[in-house]
Amino acid sequence: MQKKLWSMIAVASIVLAACGNDDTSEGTNTKEIELTYVAWDSELASNHVIKEALEQAGYDVTLTVVEQSVMWQSVAGGDVDGHVAGWLPEDMRADYERYENEIVDLGANLEGAQTGLAVPTYMDVESIADLTPEIVNEITGIDAGAGVMIATEKAVEEYDLDLAISSSMDAFMTQQLGDRYEAEEPIVVTAWQPHWKFNSYDLRFLEDPLGVFEANGEIRTIVREGLEEEDPDAFRILDQFYWTPDDMNEVMLNIAEEGMDPEDAAKLWVEDNQEQVDEWLEGVE
Repeated sequence: MQKKLWSMIAVASIVLAACGNDDTSEGTNTKEIELTYVAWDSELASNHVIKEALEQAGYDVTLTVVEQSVMWQSVAGGDVDGHVAGWLPEDMRADYERYENEIVDLGANLEGAQTGLAVPTYMDVESIADLTPEIVNEITGIDAGAGVMIATEKAVEEYDLDLAISSSMDAFMTQQLGDRYEAEEPIVVTAWQPHWKFNSYDLRFLEDPLGVFEANGEIRTIVREGLEEEDPDAFRILDQFYWTPDDMNEVMLNIAEEGMDPEDAAKLWVEDNQEQVDEWLEGVE
């Protein structure tokens, strides 16, 4: 009798647990999405903002930082759902052409992007062609393999520059820029716009008469094949995500200059621009 009683209690416990799990799951967020990005200040801003928007739609969002080539490869292989960091048509052309038949291109989420080499305005140099070792002995770059670094290598070759290229992280590059700028020492950096450094320092892009760098590009949203069929809401939000260079710079400045955590900076921008975010979420069930 005691054995039978314990069996009945055990069965009842399982049933109650199952019912309890069902009740909990009704109000629990079970939608998940993973985005990947490169560790640039611009992508730190865009990914945390789109994360905030996706969370408003009930998603549990994972952001994974990788190198540029891995970012494209992971989307093409279906390991992650997408990225919002496709600097095109020139800067990431090699990655795009390698994987274009294995990904879905949702078009621009930002227009008016530019890449190139930049200097402080106190330097007496106007064009990439004018760079010599007497002016500066190296170009301070970011992570090797980035599109702007590949373009810089091409620029050194096409302009026949006798300059070295140093690779580092975006944060180290901007630190070097800040130190040299404060001392009014010469420095040439790999640059892209939008980027907060153009708001914090008086910089200018060097003229590029050979057209090596991107003069008027865009940042595109790229997702994996099958996302539209498997998760139409996530696909719709990513497809409708669109903002301006000024929007991105606002978030970057709060992170870099005000010392805000990326999540807090993104939350602040979303709060101040909820109507715009609502447009990204339009049609989501």
